[in-house]
Amino acid sequence: MSQAHQLRGCSAIVLATRNKGKIGEFAELLTPFGLEVFSLDDFSSLPDIEETGETFADNALLKARGVSRATGLVSVADDSGLEVDALGKAPGVYSARYSERLGLSATDERNVEKLLADLAGVPAGRRAARFRCCMAASSPTGEFLLAEGVWEGIVAVSPAGNNGFGYDPVFFDQERGCTAAQMSREEKNTRSHRARAAAALLGKWPAFWRAWLEKVSGEKA
Repeated sequence: MSQAHQLRGCSAIVLATRNKGKIGEFAELLTPFGLEVFSLDDFSSLPDIEETGETFADNALLKARGVSRATGLVSVADDSGLEVDALGKAPGVYSARYSERLGLSATDERNVEKLLADLAGVPAGRRAARFRCCMAASSPTGEFLLAEGVWEGIVAVSPAGNNGFGYDPVFFDQERGCTAAQMSREEKNTRSHRARAAAALLGKWPAFWRAWLEKVSGEKA
């Protein structure tokens, strides 16, 4: 991959993630807007940015700013997770690490197993949950955007479906009558928290991008 100075001048952005599922969804959501989309895997020397924020918004902005400074390009990052009312909004910002314990890393499968175990015996009427996504964009010169999207549903009693990633197999969309993992990527992209956050972000994008270009060029875009 060529370095940042070779990418400048084109409508390029860096997605601050190595998660293949997120990269695929982000790229499909963002490319219709004429943006060339790269990820952390396209840069050989970028360090991982620790998610130390207390909220999804904190973590999204932390990642976007760090990657933007490191690459010299506009970066888009998200932090998202599952909030379950019966668990006091857990796993929340710890969604990706929910099943982590000493000597054993968290995986999607272990996270789902722990979630279902924690909800054992909880009736359907008390299994309300939502995916929440906070998305941030940051430029190397300090401009930034924040947007949020929410997808309401319930936690199913058992996994179903082979698509998606994370908690998708147990997140049941009552309006569609299926889990997120039973949806095609195209259908999920019309309903998901990430799609809604991206739509909100891109609604503000023109002014943000114009301010970034003006600062880089030193003249009105």
